[in-house]
Amino acid sequence: MRLVLQRVSKAEVTVAGQRVGSIGVGLVVLLGVGPADTASDISWLVKKCVELRIFEDSDGKMNRSVQDVGGSILLVSQFTLYGRCNRGRRPDFTQAASPEVAEGMYQSFGRALEATGIPVEYGVFGAHMKLSLTNDGPVTILLERTDGH
Repeated sequence: MRLVLQRVSKAEVTVAGQRVGSIGVGLVVLLGVGPADTASDISWLVKKCVELRIFEDSDGKMNRSVQDVGGSILLVSQFTLYGRCNRGRRPDFTQAASPEVAEGMYQSFGRALEATGIPVEYGVFGAHMKLSLTNDGPVTILLERTDGH
């Protein structure tokens, strides 16, 4: 599983011109699923997302989590995180999980995030989406959980 986390002051996702999800302060989480990903990967990554201290405290140090600041999460599926670009000019997405597998993992990931008590908004799996955000910092973190952990 591969994630891109962006600390935001606001974000929204639209499909066909209609807003389907939006948050204020929090995290945009772009989620890519690989074919060997498991429930334990979800647990580990959800804990990281919720507890990662990337929000500033009163001294301006990154010492607070999305949970600590009362933030929200906007979760968006992103199979292109598994695009390999080492050959040719067109990305190869064969390392991404099939849509059937990925959608189930995306749904499970979202339910696990919701179980932490953090408000979660969603993109639409498999849809052509437009994501608009204000990255605060900017702060962007890559997280990955692969075989061998």
